[in-house]
Amino acid sequence: MRITSGYRVEILKLHKPLERTLKVCREAVDWLYPVMEKEWEALSEIRMEKQRFNAAEKLIHTTARNKAKYTFDAAFPKMPSYLRRAVLQHVLGAVSSARTRSDNGCPLRNHYMPVFYKDNMYRKEEDRVFLKLYDGKDWVWQEVRQKKTDLDYIRKYWSGVKAKSPVLIKKHRKYFLQFAFEQEAKLTEKSAGAQRICAVDLGINTDAVCSIMEADGTVAARKFINFAAEKDHLQHVLNRVRKHQRLHGPQSVRGFWAYGVRLNEELARKTAGAIIAFAKESRADVIVFEHLDMRGKKLRGKNRQKLHMWRKQSVQEITEHQAHRLGMRISRVCAWKTSAYAFDGSGRVTRDPKNHSLAVFRNGKQYNCDLSASYNIGARYFIRELLKPVPETERSVLEAKVPAVQRRTSCVYADLIKLSEVMTEVSAA
Repeated sequence: MRITSGYRVEILKLHKPLERTLKVCREAVDWLYPVMEKEWEALSEIRMEKQRFNAAEKLIHTTARNKAKYTFDAAFPKMPSYLRRAVLQHVLGAVSSARTRSDNGCPLRNHYMPVFYKDNMYRKEEDRVFLKLYDGKDWVWQEVRQKKTDLDYIRKYWSGVKAKSPVLIKKHRKYFLQFAFEQEAKLTEKSAGAQRICAVDLGINTDAVCSIMEADGTVAARKFINFAAEKDHLQHVLNRVRKHQRLHGPQSVRGFWAYGVRLNEELARKTAGAIIAFAKESRADVIVFEHLDMRGKKLRGKNRQKLHMWRKQSVQEITEHQAHRLGMRISRVCAWKTSAYAFDGSGRVTRDPKNHSLAVFRNGKQYNCDLSASYNIGARYFIRELLKPVPETERSVLEAKVPAVQRRTSCVYADLIKLSEVMTEVSAA
């Protein structure tokens, strides 16, 4: 499969030329939008996108805007051809989108960021990067200063990977070049019986609990991932937000809140990195998550902010991208009651009132609730994958001997052990 990864490189001490370039590009968008909107009826009849683009490009060289005496070439002299075409393509997409939306009368929100095409706008000589920027009078090549850490990172991880044309990004009053690296990855093709998985239970108090499991139920390794210092730092920032908001109003905490959001995003990246490192070290073929979907659910109680800040989807998305780069697959199972049922099949658990992370089984045994959930997550994956290729007649025999596997929402680790034993007996017979 084809994987595209992004990496941002900060541009140092080149703000004024970048501001001028960005201003000219957005002025070009504002110039072209009413022209393309006026001519859209004729352009929309051209079905081939390439032919439509060629027709639009001819128009901008001959059409004057608002009965003025100048064309696009006169309004923006010496603009590089690739940059002009990129702006025109953006405007055509914006006009097409506006015509298909119900808010046709809304003005265009111009947040265009230019693309620096190779050789025409972007040039690289060993570790030196040059961009063609507008200096107020002409378009000239200017060298881009970069951080040594960024250069070392690209040289180490992306030296042999195809890079697409970078895009200019402005964030937090800084300018970045957003690079896109495209590579081919081959995912593992092992059958379920030969797979080794990393079952992950994402939590709020403990960031993640991972268990390395095999198809017969063998647990090869376990790991608790918890960035306590980072979460304490985040909680300290949120407490400051709460206090400052109470004293000075909600508008006074924008900076604090933005800082807290960035800390939370960094925590998600660290959690995903730790999961990937453990799975790679344990030679896992598949990483299994719960399907966590809280859309439409109302969050109540004192832990509402914790649940709101829980970056469960971000952790899964980052992990999925990095896993595919390493050839691992990602799978998800039903999340219903993975924590509510004991992994040993003894039934529902109760939480220890003094330590909420401990689960008390019906037989009196105490066990870590998140670890028990990770066993159940891995078991549900293997039960599904082992039964999927089995013919219907044989599957009915297996389900008759292990009735619990018929209902996937209540399967636990003990059911996988029984199913594995029964499948071994049936295959031997």
